[in-house]
Amino acid sequence: MSLDVAACCHDDDDMVKQPYRLYVERMDPAKNMARYYAMEIGRTMFGEACLTRRWGRIGKRGQEKQHVFEREEEAVRLFLDLLKQKRARGYRPKATFRHSLR
Repeated sequence: MSLDVAACCHDDDDMVKQPYRLYVERMDPAKNMARYYAMEIGRTMFGEACLTRRWGRIGKRGQEKQHVFEREEEAVRLFLDLLKQKRARGYRPKATFRHSLR
């Protein structure tokens, strides 16, 4: 390929088509429960779809797990299945969401 000829490559073809991000919490003061669960779909440096999950006690680092897929649709399917499971267990979006630089 010559550098003088415009390449017909589309860099955005391999990008995640829609941002998939989620942050939910489950709180029950009677049980001393304050948990969070976060997920997002991105790309590995090799272009594979990657679902990253983070969970733990609110205010703590918690745990992380990554699932790598050849196709974005597979990552989205797992994302939606996990969302359904978390909603069934009582996880809900944070009531107030503020960006703070303090």
